[in-house]
Amino acid sequence: MAHESPTFSPLYRQIKDLIIQGLQSGEWRPGEAIPSEVELAHRFNVSQGTVRKAIDELAAEHLLVRKQGKGTFVSSHADPRAFFRFLRLVRQDGQIEPAQSVPLECLRARAGVEAARVLEIQPGDAIVVMRRVLRFGGKTLVVDEIYLPGDLFGSMTLEVLQTYQGSLYSLFESRFGVRIIRATEKIRAVAADRSSGDILAVPEGTPLLSVERVTYTYQDRPVEWRRGLYCTNEYFYLNELT
Repeated sequence: MAHESPTFSPLYRQIKDLIIQGLQSGEWRPGEAIPSEVELAHRFNVSQGTVRKAIDELAAEHLLVRKQGKGTFVSSHADPRAFFRFLRLVRQDGQIEPAQSVPLECLRARAGVEAARVLEIQPGDAIVVMRRVLRFGGKTLVVDEIYLPGDLFGSMTLEVLQTYQGSLYSLFESRFGVRIIRATEKIRAVAADRSSGDILAVPEGTPLLSVERVTYTYQDRPVEWRRGLYCTNEYFYLNELT
């Protein structure tokens, strides 16, 4: 019987994995500087160029951010520059407006089959279900239904959502220690039903964008399942492909 050969991993990728382990363990927290390339090279007993290549990949993946003359820092959702990475609704003139999040509900529930599948938990496990709207320029343009695993977000309450000043992912990061590092989305056109039409102040049957998102933390663990309806009469959903 043939034996599978071990998978080769370049040295810089091994260093990248070690740095990610430090991020995941909280050795370097969001917003904090990591050691210099020279220090990391000495720590891992590799060349500075190997460390630089690992950091370059982590910066491209938005896990680290280089600041000219200051060093390399752990990316944080508290940074205003991170806002647009996960929210892509833009005015027709191209201007980006800050969104106002208005929480409506925050409930405890048990995961159904679909939520369990997406969040990779067991049916019946504890989850948190949130509903909110997003307002741009005073207009309600997005209605979200969000599912979170209860083992990570069990202390989430409507009061926490209403009193926190900042983005939802910044709240996840600062209060619950959950760092969102990537997301996948499925987007399709749907027609507004009576309920969503009432919330978004549009007639029933109005075309909307349905955006289903799954976000992940370290080790590709899914930590959020979101289903949103977007009104794009005066806005569009911008995605940059690189």
